[in-house]
Amino acid sequence: MATTPAGLFAVYKPPGVSWCRVRDAVRARLLRELNEAPEPPPRQRIRFLPAAPGAGGEPGLVPTWVPVLAEHPLVRGPRFTQLKVGAGHRLDVKASGVFVLGVGHGNKLLTDRYHCHLTKVYTVGGLFGKATEDFSDTGRLVEKATFDHITREKLERILAVIQGTNHKALLLHSNIDMKTQEAYELAVNGLIRPMGKSPPIITAIRCLQFALPEFQLEIHCVHETQQYLRKIVHEIGLELKSCAVCTQVRRIRDGVFTLDDALLRTQWNLQSIRNAISDCQLKVREELEKTLGHQDKSVPKMAAEVAHKHHKQSL
Repeated sequence: MATTPAGLFAVYKPPGVSWCRVRDAVRARLLRELNEAPEPPPRQRIRFLPAAPGAGGEPGLVPTWVPVLAEHPLVRGPRFTQLKVGAGHRLDVKASGVFVLGVGHGNKLLTDRYHCHLTKVYTVGGLFGKATEDFSDTGRLVEKATFDHITREKLERILAVIQGTNHKALLLHSNIDMKTQEAYELAVNGLIRPMGKSPPIITAIRCLQFALPEFQLEIHCVHETQQYLRKIVHEIGLELKSCAVCTQVRRIRDGVFTLDDALLRTQWNLQSIRNAISDCQLKVREELEKTLGHQDKSVPKMAAEVAHKHHKQSL
C-alpha cells in the first residue's frame, strides 16, 4: 500500500503561472498516483453461509471466509482524498525558479525555515533605455531615455553603493552587538541576518553580464519580493541618468535548495518527489541546525539566569 511522502522538496516554477497553481498541480498529481498504487487484498472474515442440503435433506450453515466489502475501492472510494502541501517562499506570476514545497511533516519544516530568515539568490535581467509603470518590460511604457553613456564601471559603482547601504541595514536589524564574541562567530559562519521582520535587505549584488542595452545581475537578499527586485532595476537606471526595466526575475537558490534540486514539470510525480525529499533531507537538517543552533544555545543560559534569580529571591 502506498504511503504519503513527508519532507521538503523543490520544484521549478515557470514564468506566467501563479505559485498556487503549481502547488495545486503537484498535490493533484500526488493524490492521483497514491490512489492508483496497488492495494493489499481486502480483509477476510468468517461468515456462516447456507450449505447444500445434506443426506437428511436439511440445509446447514458452513463457516466461510469472505472479503470485507466495506473496504473494497468501489465501495469505499479513493483512499486518499486530501493531502496538505505547503508552500515556502513564494514567487509571483512573472517570476520563475526554485520554489520549495512541503508535504506531511515538511509543513512544520517550512515554518522552521521561515524563522531562519534564509538568503535567496536571484538572477535579474535588465534593459536600459525605457521605463514602465510596473518596472517590467511588459508594463505600460511611460518614458524613454538614452543609455550610450552607461559603462560597466559606472554600473558596478552603483551596485557597490547599494550593497554598502544594505549592509548597514542588515547590521541594524540583526539586533547584535558587533563588539561581542557572538557577533564575530556569526560573521565567520555567515549567519548575520535579521532576527525578525525587516524591510527587504540585499546582502550581495554583482553584475554578471553587460552588453548595452541589456545587463544581468545576481542579487542575494532576505525578506524580498520579486516586485522589489524589479524596482531596484528601475532605480539603478535612474542613478545612471537613464531608465531601465526588468526583463527577468529568476530565483536560483532558496537556502540550500538550488536549481539542480528543482524538479521540472515532467518530474512532478510520486517517485521523483520521494527521491528529491530523500536527497535533500540531510542538508535541510544541517541548514536548520546551523541557523537555529545559536538561538538554542542561549536557552540554557537564560534558564540558568532565571533559576539563579529565583534562588536569590527565596533566600
